[in-house]
Amino acid sequence: MTTRSILITGALGGIGRATALAFAAEGAAILLVDAVPADAAFEATLRAAGAAQVDFIQTDIADEAQVARAFDRAVTAFGTVDVLVNIAGIMIYKPIAELTGADWQRLLNVNLVGAALLTGHALRTMRPGSAIVNIASVHARRTGPLVAPYAAAKAALVSLTRSAAIEGQALGIRVNAICPGAIETPLLHASPTIKSGVEKIAPEDLGQPEDVAALAHFLSTDAARFINGEDIVADGGRMARL
Repeated sequence: MTTRSILITGALGGIGRATALAFAAEGAAILLVDAVPADAAFEATLRAAGAAQVDFIQTDIADEAQVARAFDRAVTAFGTVDVLVNIAGIMIYKPIAELTGADWQRLLNVNLVGAALLTGHALRTMRPGSAIVNIASVHARRTGPLVAPYAAAKAALVSLTRSAAIEGQALGIRVNAICPGAIETPLLHASPTIKSGVEKIAPEDLGQPEDVAALAHFLSTDAARFINGEDIVADGGRMARL
């Protein structure tokens, strides 16, 4: 089997780490992209798990020049990018009436524009048979208070996924999105509604990062060759019951 090269943004967060481990298990070459400093111990874990190569580049995904540098790093290190997984994201908890233009711009730049720029690089350079997986959110479909910019960005990311899938089809590049529900990550526990107990998540509705990672890995493979332009909910069935 040919070694695949993978670029993962938000790679040192909960879903990012699980996704990197899922690709390490197949022996992939992985570029970890994150705004925080490198984690040498995690890189060693990936190598022990089977990764053919592991590289890291600290990147502010909201900065266009840094985004280009990160993609170029993957091409330089691995020759190409076979799979792009856009995970990087931030959250701002405020009522709409209190949000500033700077709040909106910062969140949209990280959660949407960074992914869009990387998608542009990918569509220009990826080979046929490559794949892009965007991590959106159930907030793209049904949301609540205090998260308007996040929900808007994730809805736009789903729309970007569809557009990129249409443009990528002629190039042999598939693009899909995952809309996770409540996933056991620090981002979930930072939510004011979760911390205050106003919003309660039943045990059966709480997923693990590995649940999202497994789906992201599947969507990148030939087993998912007929799936394109989709946004797949992974929430344990919670939204179906609401």
